[in-house]
Amino acid sequence: MPPPGGFEAVKYKRNLPFRGPSGLVILGAVTAVCAYGFYRVGMGNFERRELQREKVWSRIHLVPLLLAEGDRDAYRRQQAALEREKEIMKDVKGWEAGKSVYNGRQYRSVDSIVLV
Repeated sequence: MPPPGGFEAVKYKRNLPFRGPSGLVILGAVTAVCAYGFYRVGMGNFERRELQREKVWSRIHLVPLLLAEGDRDAYRRQQAALEREKEIMKDVKGWEAGKSVYNGRQYRSVDSIVLV
Protein backbone atom coordinates (compact mmCIF):
# COMPACT_ATOMS: atom_id res chain seq x y z
CA MET A 1 0.00 0.00 0.00
CA PRO A 2 1.16 3.52 -0.78
CA PRO A 3 2.05 5.73 2.10
CA PRO A 4 -0.44 8.33 3.14
CA GLY A 5 -0.21 11.35 0.82
CA GLY A 6 1.30 9.18 -1.90
CA PHE A 7 4.80 8.57 -3.10
CA GLU A 8 7.34 11.34 -3.82
CA ALA A 9 7.40 12.66 -7.34
CA VAL A 10 9.95 10.92 -9.50
CA LYS A 11 12.67 13.35 -10.64
CA TYR A 12 13.01 12.64 -14.34
CA LYS A 13 13.92 16.15 -15.61
CA ARG A 14 17.62 16.54 -16.59
CA ASN A 15 19.52 19.05 -14.53
CA LEU A 16 22.20 20.25 -16.99
CA PRO A 17 24.27 23.31 -16.14
CA PHE A 18 24.85 26.14 -18.67
CA ARG A 19 27.49 24.79 -21.08
CA GLY A 20 28.82 28.05 -22.57
CA PRO A 21 27.95 30.26 -25.51
CA SER A 22 25.89 28.97 -28.39
CA GLY A 23 27.34 27.96 -31.75
CA LEU A 24 26.10 31.16 -33.35
CA VAL A 25 27.93 33.30 -30.78
CA ILE A 26 31.15 31.32 -31.30
CA LEU A 27 30.81 31.65 -35.08
CA GLY A 28 30.32 35.41 -34.73
CA ALA A 29 33.38 35.72 -32.46
CA VAL A 30 35.58 33.70 -34.84
CA THR A 31 34.38 35.80 -37.78
CA ALA A 32 35.17 39.01 -35.91
CA VAL A 33 38.66 37.80 -34.95
CA CYS A 34 39.37 36.71 -38.55
CA ALA A 35 38.13 40.04 -39.92
CA TYR A 36 40.39 41.93 -37.51
CA GLY A 37 43.32 39.69 -38.50
CA PHE A 38 42.75 40.32 -42.21
CA TYR A 39 42.55 44.05 -41.50
CA ARG A 40 45.90 43.93 -39.69
CA VAL A 41 47.49 41.91 -42.51
CA GLY A 42 46.23 44.47 -45.03
CA MET A 43 47.63 47.35 -43.00
CA GLY A 44 50.95 45.51 -42.65
CA ASN A 45 51.10 44.99 -46.41
CA PHE A 46 50.36 48.67 -46.97
CA GLU A 47 53.13 49.67 -44.52
CA ARG A 48 55.58 47.26 -46.14
CA ARG A 49 54.80 48.68 -49.60
CA GLU A 50 55.34 52.23 -48.32
CA LEU A 51 58.69 51.29 -46.76
CA GLN A 52 59.77 49.57 -49.98
CA ARG A 53 58.75 52.63 -52.02
CA GLU A 54 60.68 54.90 -49.63
CA LYS A 55 63.76 52.67 -49.89
CA VAL A 56 63.62 52.67 -53.68
CA TRP A 57 63.28 56.46 -53.86
CA SER A 58 66.08 57.01 -51.35
CA ARG A 59 68.35 54.81 -53.47
CA ILE A 60 67.32 56.69 -56.61
CA HIS A 61 68.19 60.00 -54.95
CA LEU A 62 71.51 58.65 -53.67
CA VAL A 63 72.73 57.45 -57.08
CA PRO A 64 74.26 60.82 -58.16
CA LEU A 65 76.09 61.14 -54.85
CA LEU A 66 77.42 57.60 -55.07
CA LEU A 67 78.43 58.11 -58.70
CA ALA A 68 80.33 61.28 -57.82
CA GLU A 69 82.03 59.53 -54.91
CA GLY A 70 83.01 56.63 -57.19
CA ASP A 71 84.34 59.05 -59.80
CA ARG A 72 86.44 60.87 -57.21
CA ASP A 73 87.80 57.55 -55.95
CA ALA A 74 88.55 56.36 -59.51
CA TYR A 75 90.34 59.64 -60.29
CA ARG A 76 92.40 59.39 -57.11
CA ARG A 77 93.37 55.79 -57.91
CA GLN A 78 94.19 56.71 -61.51
CA GLN A 79 96.47 59.55 -60.39
CA ALA A 80 98.18 57.28 -57.84
CA ALA A 81 98.71 54.61 -60.53
CA LEU A 82 100.14 57.28 -62.85
CA GLU A 83 102.60 58.38 -60.15
CA ARG A 84 103.60 54.75 -59.50
CA GLU A 85 104.09 54.21 -63.23
CA LYS A 86 106.26 57.33 -63.47
CA GLU A 87 108.37 56.13 -60.53
CA ILE A 88 108.77 52.59 -61.87
CA MET A 89 109.46 53.52 -65.50
CA LYS A 90 111.66 56.59 -64.90
CA ASP A 91 114.76 54.83 -66.27
CA VAL A 92 113.12 53.65 -69.53
CA LYS A 93 113.81 55.97 -72.45
CA GLY A 94 110.82 57.02 -74.57
CA TRP A 95 108.24 55.84 -72.05
CA GLU A 96 105.37 58.20 -71.55
CA ALA A 97 103.53 57.59 -68.30
CA GLY A 98 99.79 57.43 -68.68
CA LYS A 99 99.82 57.03 -72.46
CA SER A 100 97.34 54.43 -73.65
CA VAL A 101 98.74 51.27 -75.20
CA TYR A 102 95.72 51.28 -77.47
CA ASN A 103 95.68 53.68 -80.39
CA GLY A 104 92.33 55.25 -79.60
CA ARG A 105 91.49 58.56 -78.00
CA GLN A 106 88.10 57.57 -76.67
CA TYR A 107 87.99 57.48 -72.88
CA ARG A 108 86.11 54.62 -71.26
CA SER A 109 85.55 54.41 -67.56
CA VAL A 110 86.48 51.14 -65.90
CA ASP A 111 83.60 51.36 -63.49
CA SER A 112 80.10 50.32 -64.39
CA ILE A 113 76.88 50.55 -62.41
CA VAL A 114 74.00 48.12 -62.40
CA LEU A 115 70.70 49.41 -61.02
CA VAL A 116 68.32 46.77 -59.84
